[in-house]
Amino acid sequence: MSTEHRRVVLTGCGVLSSIGTGVAEFTAALRAGRVGTGDITVFDATGFAARRGHQVNGFEASARLRALRPEDSGRASQFSAAAARMALEDAGLTEEQLRERRGTIVIGTTDGEVGELDLLAESALSIGLAAFTGRAMSRSATGSLALSVARELGLSDVETGTVATACAAGNYAIGSGFDAVRSGEAEWALVGGADALNRKTFAGFSRLGLIDPQECRPFDSERKGLLTGEGAGLLLLETEESALARGAHIYAEVLGYGLNCDAAHPTAPEEDSVARCIRIALENASVKPEEVDLISAHGTGTPTNDTTEIAAIRQVYGEGVPRTVGLKGMIGHTMGAASALGAIASALAIRHGFVPPTANHRTTDPACDVDVVPNESIPADVRIVQNNGLAFGGNNAVVLLGRHENPRGEYAR
Repeated sequence: MSTEHRRVVLTGCGVLSSIGTGVAEFTAALRAGRVGTGDITVFDATGFAARRGHQVNGFEASARLRALRPEDSGRASQFSAAAARMALEDAGLTEEQLRERRGTIVIGTTDGEVGELDLLAESALSIGLAAFTGRAMSRSATGSLALSVARELGLSDVETGTVATACAAGNYAIGSGFDAVRSGEAEWALVGGADALNRKTFAGFSRLGLIDPQECRPFDSERKGLLTGEGAGLLLLETEESALARGAHIYAEVLGYGLNCDAAHPTAPEEDSVARCIRIALENASVKPEEVDLISAHGTGTPTNDTTEIAAIRQVYGEGVPRTVGLKGMIGHTMGAASALGAIASALAIRHGFVPPTANHRTTDPACDVDVVPNESIPADVRIVQNNGLAFGGNNAVVLLGRHENPRGEYAR
């Protein structure tokens, strides 16, 4: 088969989130519109006006990992490795099968292991330079998110990369893996994003006045901000030829993606730039706007992001804006994992024929007057989904996923 025409499909998903662990739990939670908000306990939130967030509860690294030593790795790296193993098992592949073929691992993140740096700084204040042990330093390395996947799966001859393009990083990673598999540089890719709750990021958003004291309400007229979250979303990508040959279940096909960076403002999104990124993605995927059935928006619940994102979507879609949902009402803002979890949710919507809701919704902001599917999921024939990721500094990334059509012209269900 010519490498110019290799099709890339998603055959395995690994999920850690505040509303469920594993693809089955995550799917059920999305259908139910479950909200994972709770009190933050992974760090001491004393002194903050708001202390709620989206935490992955009940995660025991020793129960999820086989090779990676929890004592030698930080929480985000543990998330990354555990989600990768889940994606591998979900795809019906073994570690040995991955070793037999060229592959790539790309993980997106906002914070890396900043939580470990927080702990290291606390230790240094009490015991000085003795806190800086080899183990402590290795636990805090950002690059360990991708390396931990390789170590957990015993992959010694594989390319790894950690992409730190903040809240768009998951989509950046998916685009990188898509390119590698489509071009023939790799036969498979483990891609996605991971981040863990930490005091530094929570303090930063609190200082900016962007934390809602109760719930994140994307596109709502009463929205006050985001809630920080944590988790991981890992996707196993491979060629269509490989997936069909082994009879794998196919969640969706990766159709294309778009990236850009306007560098217009440290925190505020830029409408025209977001619209350009959407157009780049549609062109790359050979998809017309009228063919898109659903948009999984960045939808942070902050006043500026939501109105700017909808205005950019309207630039591209005019009056024909498809249903547009904000998953962060359910799972919080999981930073580098956000668009990866959004991509998985998009694929599940395609595979299972439903639209997940925008949770915590009361009244739609007139400036965001689109169908946000409030509070309850709905059954729908979803064939193509646009998944948005918008980050500080104007880093934008949009991925297009579509229902897989096999060579006989039949859609996989």
